[in-house]
Amino acid sequence: MAVGKDRLAALDHADADWAGLHVVVFGLGVSGYAAADALLQRGALVTVLSGPPTDLQREQATVLEILGAVVRFGAEHQQHPDPATDLVVTSPGIPPTHPFMRAAAAAGVPVWGEVELAWRMRPREGAAPWLTITGTNGKTTTVTMLERILQAGGLRAIAAGNVGTPLVEAVLHPQPYDVLAVELSTFQLHWSASLSPYASCCLNVAPDHLDWHGSYEEYRRMKGRVYERTQHACVYNEDDPTTRELVEDADVVEGARAIGFTLGLPGPSMLGVVDGVLADRAFVPDRRYAAQLCTVAELAAGEEAPSPHYIADALAAAALARAYDVPPAAVRAGLMGYTPQPHRGQVVATGAGVRWIDDSKATNPGAAAAALRAVEHVVWVAGGQLKGADVDNLVRDAAHRLRAAVLIGVDRELIAQALRRHAPDVPVVQIDSTQTDAMDLAVTEAARLARPGDVVLLAPAAASKDMFSGYPERGDLFAQAARRVSGVGR
Repeated sequence: MAVGKDRLAALDHADADWAGLHVVVFGLGVSGYAAADALLQRGALVTVLSGPPTDLQREQATVLEILGAVVRFGAEHQQHPDPATDLVVTSPGIPPTHPFMRAAAAAGVPVWGEVELAWRMRPREGAAPWLTITGTNGKTTTVTMLERILQAGGLRAIAAGNVGTPLVEAVLHPQPYDVLAVELSTFQLHWSASLSPYASCCLNVAPDHLDWHGSYEEYRRMKGRVYERTQHACVYNEDDPTTRELVEDADVVEGARAIGFTLGLPGPSMLGVVDGVLADRAFVPDRRYAAQLCTVAELAAGEEAPSPHYIADALAAAALARAYDVPPAAVRAGLMGYTPQPHRGQVVATGAGVRWIDDSKATNPGAAAAALRAVEHVVWVAGGQLKGADVDNLVRDAAHRLRAAVLIGVDRELIAQALRRHAPDVPVVQIDSTQTDAMDLAVTEAARLARPGDVVLLAPAAASKDMFSGYPERGDLFAQAARRVSGVGR
């Protein structure tokens, strides 16, 4: 390595001495481009490595090359770092088992993620505090709820990280933010080592991404990293004991509080639900009493009753906002003004007494289980890439709700096997096509199987990239087909 550890340790603010640092940026996605640009602007010598380029990436590469970067596409450049490399900044999806990452570790070259780089590029003075969120399910809903609440409180705030704006762009914005709502995946947490959030939250933990992490234990450990070095409040889910255990195991700043949230009655230092009201017993002068935040009916904003996991997400967002001293009235205004994100439990069509719900974001069994618990009689559309996850518990718990199941994707047979074991009387249709027309076929079958009063629910319990560009395309195709069979928009 060309520079010593002391120089790298001193890179802890935007105006530090980044000039001349030899950095490999691995991956030219949204975060990789932002990282390379920020490093080049500060005089670093940047080499960008990426796979086969898209048209957008070719355009980005041209811009970066004008700024002085070397850009190399192709796996042949991704075997080992050049001996002059001081630092690798990796895209979050690259696992530590990748040959390049193994070679970097063997050579003693530090590897940071874009999140770690962003933390170290904050302004020396007056840097915006981070309110960080992770969890197997609900991260994006919670972080965008939190963004809305902070803004309702008059703060210049933005949701960044694993959603929306790259964190490097957020921390270097020419008009500084007051506070950042930060969504973090386990991939991002794996490649982060020095974050010290003002407040942090793990919503829940269930097996996911086991193919990337290698084991549930390692995945769980990475979720727990969100609490490390937390300064003021560690928010946990009282209804998920693992999250409390992660707080108890975390090395936090002295004085940081543990704040629980629950769908039940809140104890002291908790948020919960009292007679249909979201209530705060943590950030009040006298914890014998509670501050009213909003009612469950207000949270629903005139729609059908919100699902339990939606209420839990709202409580978590409220807890983080209250930790940052946002007043109850702003919490209420933010939650009432919040619009749910696409592909997260949206009713996309109604016809012949059947509701069609798009929860394409349910990319793991835990998220699918939460979606299924919110409905009584369901034709379940599921399947895709299970990523090593087990669906037996999901199917066993949901069996009594299932009218039928329509399965798509590369791992559909694994779900079919679980249905044969735990719901043998439930009709199952497997769609053999692995092209995007499979969704049209699946929706046609679901319409045939559904009865008045049923819900047809897309909650795949699996990732989407075996057949689709991502979960948004999967959800969009489901919605389009649902509207077609329901007669909406004809």
